Amino acid sequence: MAVITTDDVKHVANLARLEFNNEETQQFTDQLARILDYVGTLNELDTTDVPPTSHVLNIRNVIKEDVAKPSYNRELVLSTAPAAEEGHFEVPKVIE
Repeated sequence: MAVITTDDVKHVANLARLEFNNEETQQFTDQLARILDYVGTLNELDTTDVPPTSHVLNIRNVIKEDVAKPSYNRELVLSTAPAAEEGHFEVPKVIE
């Protein structure tokens, strides 16, 4: 069984800004250990003849041609904004 401790779960929860009680912490510790065990089992599979893929379907990006076009009038666009300063949208500060 994978070695994952309640301290590991608490550390990850802290990084994710989550809070768990003792029962939830133990539950997640058990679940994560089982998940890591399963990944360990998958690592035992022979994948030497399996080509690497980034997606299971054969897809590709569809990209439009980059064409320069005239922009909107700055004064007209800024006139619709709740607040503007020095030719830019003014937005509330989100970082303390």
